[in-house]
Amino acid sequence: MVVSTLEQDQQEDTLDYSTLDLSNPCVLLETLQTLRQIVVQDGQDIFYPWCSRVQRQAFLSSGLNLAHYMALRRHDLRPLQAALMPWGLSSLGRLEARVMPSLDAVIATLGAICQVSPAASRPAIQEFLEGDRLLHQQTEAVLGQTAAERQVRIMVTLPTEAASDDNFVRDLLQRGTNCVRINCAHDNADLWKAMIGNVRRAETESGHACKVLMDLAGPKPRLGQVVAPDHKHRILQGECLVLTRDAPIMDATCFQATCTLSQVIDRLQVGETVWIDDGRIGAIVESLTDQGVLLRITHASLKGSKLLPEKGLNFPDTDLQLSPLTDKDRQDLDFVAAHADIVGYSFVQTADDIKLLQQELAARMPQPREIAIMAKIETPQAVSNLPELIVQAAGQQPFAVMIARGDLAIAIGYQRLAEIQEEILWLCEAAHIPVIWATQVLENLVKKGIPSRAEMTDAAMAERAECVMLNKGPFVAEAVTILDDVLTRMQEHQLKKTPQLRALHSW
Repeated sequence: MVVSTLEQDQQEDTLDYSTLDLSNPCVLLETLQTLRQIVVQDGQDIFYPWCSRVQRQAFLSSGLNLAHYMALRRHDLRPLQAALMPWGLSSLGRLEARVMPSLDAVIATLGAICQVSPAASRPAIQEFLEGDRLLHQQTEAVLGQTAAERQVRIMVTLPTEAASDDNFVRDLLQRGTNCVRINCAHDNADLWKAMIGNVRRAETESGHACKVLMDLAGPKPRLGQVVAPDHKHRILQGECLVLTRDAPIMDATCFQATCTLSQVIDRLQVGETVWIDDGRIGAIVESLTDQGVLLRITHASLKGSKLLPEKGLNFPDTDLQLSPLTDKDRQDLDFVAAHADIVGYSFVQTADDIKLLQQELAARMPQPREIAIMAKIETPQAVSNLPELIVQAAGQQPFAVMIARGDLAIAIGYQRLAEIQEEILWLCEAAHIPVIWATQVLENLVKKGIPSRAEMTDAAMAERAECVMLNKGPFVAEAVTILDDVLTRMQEHQLKKTPQLRALHSW
């Protein structure tokens, strides 16, 4: 079971409100003052070990705010929130970017109500908004500037045709694309170079700036050769699949497939879960064999699901112990370091993983801290280690986080995706780090030309991130236009979690 960073913190000692009369504003004031003292002390204890890794002065105050936020969220604040509401005071529900100023503002007002002079002074408006300024600054450092009418950026994954069709790329920029993603798992250096050339020409011709993200493939296990018994085309729930290290046995009575990362097979144990093709097919390890492992299919479509080569494999119960940088990634980094604005890091899980990439970049670039890193959060370990990932990366160079909802949902369970997504947004806002909201955004619209109602709501909620990513598809240009409109409209109503109370004319 996944235990998130904030859940772990909340399991620690917390303030005891059971004997306090929080309806009394003076008691409420004393309680908040005690909480403030704890947050300052615990925040310093969290922050101090980070200091040696923070070499960018611009991140020091952000790192301290993150430490204060982590210290604060060790406590259950719900009784305090309820007690503050009748006094018309902030319920502390929107303090991620400004922890201490928010606490100080509430304490100062309670001091006025109780006619005492609390130790905390009321923060100036500039101090109160400093976190928003830093987040805006860090976002521009990674994703560049955007049009004044829309603050949330749009990222588009480029298809192969972007290498030969400069009109396609120019159209994307004119419709509002701010950043393009090149997936290094596909195509090759010649095609990547052509894509980037078309992007740079489109920037000049359209007058719209566009960042280039190159996403390293990482150690993604996939199906290799697939063999079906008796010319069957679909595998059904209850049937078996033999996942092998090498070539499948041709006289098998059940489905067989090779795994592109053969060492994964040796890590699997009986009873562990395996997901195939972005969760469309589920299985459990039933037994270990000389050739590999025998899987029993637990989830498939009613009419059966197709097993196709190159489809991804996920092992949420298994510690695969894979390096996030493969030999192919290191070869690709030679190109990425010379051409990209941002390097995307797949399956990163620890601060040491970030350090490894930074070392590889330093070996290839005279100024390795000028390139931005975008870490894809797609495993439970990455969620638990997110503060350490942020400090190691943002302490040295521009940094962003991508919520890779496809692999993340499979790894933690679909029912927990929304919850964990919120926690990632909170932690990143506390560190003033931009977030990319990714995977299946407007998927039906991009691929079929008609959006579902649910995905339109999802796209609107994506306004809380700093960038939204669209995947490739025949209608991606049209999707950019619609997403641009949705995000522009939504920012009139909401900025991050804060409602914007503009005049309404809907009735």
